[in-house]
Amino acid sequence: MMMTTTQRILDLAAVAPASRGEDLVLLLREANELYQQGLQDLQRSVAARLGGLPTEELMLAANAAGMPCDASQDRDEVILLLALAEWEMTPAAMAYAEMAEDAARRGICLIPEE
Repeated sequence: MMMTTTQRILDLAAVAPASRGEDLVLLLREANELYQQGLQDLQRSVAARLGGLPTEELMLAANAAGMPCDASQDRDEVILLLALAEWEMTPAAMAYAEMAEDAARRGICLIPEE
């Protein structure tokens, strides 16, 4: 049986609270890669679903979804904003966000400090 992105992120998020140090970094790194993959997959789906709409309508939809955009952004950027708004409401994205926030509270972050 093939595991979905969502299932794997939820599994990683479930074991993260008991993980420490490098183990937590590895879990977070894998979850981040899956998060990005899920967003890219959804972006393709949104592009296919909304591809026929004029850019102005896409911009209105993005603004309505709480993802402000302006005329300087191209069509692909607006579609990405729409996909991000939709993705952030998925169980996988919410689990990843909570996992990353918990790791940050414990001093673990994928972005190195300068």
